Amino acid sequence: MRIGTEQNGMLMRLLDASVERDRVITSNIANINTPGYKRRQFKFEELVQRAMASGEDPKQVEPEITVDLQSEARIDGNNVVLEEEVSMQRENRLLYETYVTMLQGQLNLVDSAIRGTGN
Repeated sequence: MRIGTEQNGMLMRLLDASVERDRVITSNIANINTPGYKRRQFKFEELVQRAMASGEDPKQVEPEITVDLQSEARIDGNNVVLEEEVSMQRENRLLYETYVTMLQGQLNLVDSAIRGTGN
């Protein structure tokens, strides 16, 4: 009997993606004063949603890191906006905490099933 195995696997991938997104955001912030630097964008959840909507296997989706060439750049060519990056970092932290809570819930279910102490 496999309890929550598939969900746990996806939650682990979401956690990994959240960690990688934080690295990308942190790099953007670190390069805020680098002339010509173009911010990086991290995509994963939206790609998973798109795969699910089209009937594809979301487990096959890989994260994408792209260079943002659309955002307006300052006179030095840098397009990092600190407030936006900090906001994305906060949102990402909330996502990470949510994924951890969900994974802990799944693991508690498994523990309850093993111990026979479920509802």
